[in-house]
Amino acid sequence: MSSDTRTVAYGEEEGEFYYHRIHRTKPFERNNHYHGTYEIYYLVSGERHYFIKEKLYSIRAGDLILINKFDVHKTSGQGDPEHERIVINFSDSFLGKGHPLLASGLLGMFSQDTPLLRLTIPEQDTVLQILNKMADEITERSDSYEYMLRVLLMELLIKTHRLIRSASLPAPASMNPLHQKITDVVKHIHAHHAEKITLQQLSETFFISPFYLSRIFKEITGFTIINYLNLTRIREAQRLLTDTDLKIVDIAEAIGFESLTHFDRTFKKIMKMTASKYRKFNSIS
Repeated sequence: MSSDTRTVAYGEEEGEFYYHRIHRTKPFERNNHYHGTYEIYYLVSGERHYFIKEKLYSIRAGDLILINKFDVHKTSGQGDPEHERIVINFSDSFLGKGHPLLASGLLGMFSQDTPLLRLTIPEQDTVLQILNKMADEITERSDSYEYMLRVLLMELLIKTHRLIRSASLPAPASMNPLHQKITDVVKHIHAHHAEKITLQQLSETFFISPFYLSRIFKEITGFTIINYLNLTRIREAQRLLTDTDLKIVDIAEAIGFESLTHFDRTFKKIMKMTASKYRKFNSIS
């Protein structure tokens, strides 16, 4: 790919393969979101904040981020809004489960404790070279370019997996007390999502007024507290629907919903399908 910074876009974020490169000069903030695909985020230039699950990271040019399926994340500005980034999303099916090129355990790196890799200049060159080749394939659309994208993605995954052993793993950004308070609230929700959680209870637990807690939680995470709680519960429901044969009514109760009707309505709103349909498409049996 040439040295210009034109936008390159291919596929859909929730599809089998998605590639998007863009250079922005104006402030941009993506609301907290998640998807059922793996994500690779590479910052070509500039600086950004990245909120992933319950931690805030300060990222700079040359940093590589690995985001697992269904991990909530949000990117926001840090200083000068100008930045350029490349995002890749891909599904399990894109490489093919059991594919001879898919090394055993390779995708496990997306679930490591620290999603941020701080690459050296030579490592940045290696990664960017592959990402640029992908952009060229997408732009030129030569014969069998879709297969070449699979080959290039596999090369990127293998080289990234090797880099994990040598790359610097920066700690999460030093958070101000307000960010730390919300991080603690998020951790509490993750740990106690199966229990009854109310705004008043969180207010008393973390010594902050309900109104202020509600406002700053939405400001920092992009979610209302109830929406984040429901999202956390539905993510656990996805796991139970896929990995167990528990009845749906029992899953609803186990993750904290007081009625099957409320669970059904919430699951369909978030997942755009019913729980039974999700199980049918994703069950391991």
